[in-house]
Amino acid sequence: MNIGQAARVTGLPVKTIRYYEEIGLVSADRGDNGYRDFDDEQLTRLRFLSRARKLGFSLEECRHLIGLYCDQNRASRDVRALAIDHLAEIRTKIEELRKLETTLEGLIAECHGNDDPQCAILGQLAGTA
Repeated sequence: MNIGQAARVTGLPVKTIRYYEEIGLVSADRGDNGYRDFDDEQLTRLRFLSRARKLGFSLEECRHLIGLYCDQNRASRDVRALAIDHLAEIRTKIEELRKLETTLEGLIAECHGNDDPQCAILGQLAGTA
């Protein structure tokens, strides 16, 4: 299957597939014409990467997950540990976003939103409020 077909089947942009190949996350066979040719195993890896990225795993975490996926002697505890660490990172980010939300809500409440040039939001950003 060529790269365009692989992109349609996996839902990944062609550019992303090329990048994943460039950084060694996937490989593609090359036909006599030099074009990439993806087999079922390579398509499975691309789908795997797509799903892992949608869950927010970094490229390095994906590399680790792919390594575990390909290792028939893996221990599921290693996969679980990686997922637990990732979940902790997500929870930290969510907490940070909640704090940002609260701060922004406060700034919006302080801004009169009228024709007056005074604006609490701009004052806070400038450090003058």
